Amino acid sequence: MTTPIGEVRHEARERALAILYEASMKSESMDDVLASLEIDPDPYARELVISAAANHDRALELIEAASVNWDLERISLIDRLVMELAIGEMLIEDRPPRAVILDEAVELAKIYSTEASGSFVNGILSSVANTLIIS
Repeated sequence: MTTPIGEVRHEARERALAILYEASMKSESMDDVLASLEIDPDPYARELVISAAANHDRALELIEAASVNWDLERISLIDRLVMELAIGEMLIEDRPPRAVILDEAVELAKIYSTEASGSFVNGILSSVANTLIIS
């Protein structure tokens, strides 16, 4: 029996978030963290990590512009990483629909941060998606 694509991609997003978190906590590059993994992430998780790393500065600028009255330093690490991951996914060539990216980011924020993080992340990412004109 095959696993539905949505479930596979959800797991890839969780794995990518874990890799982003590890790199942040260790202050290491994504390349170093990816190279040190004992088990290679699936191709979609790897693509997400690479896109998030390549678009890190742009993502921070977009988050900062969309987070009115919130300095980046006030945003929790997990919430910021979830948003960076989602923005990286918005910028890949063969991306899923906007609604899927936003729903997944909200779910990750609720699971790994706080219940309130879901609406915060959704608000910021909706604004970012509008800026990027992501449908």
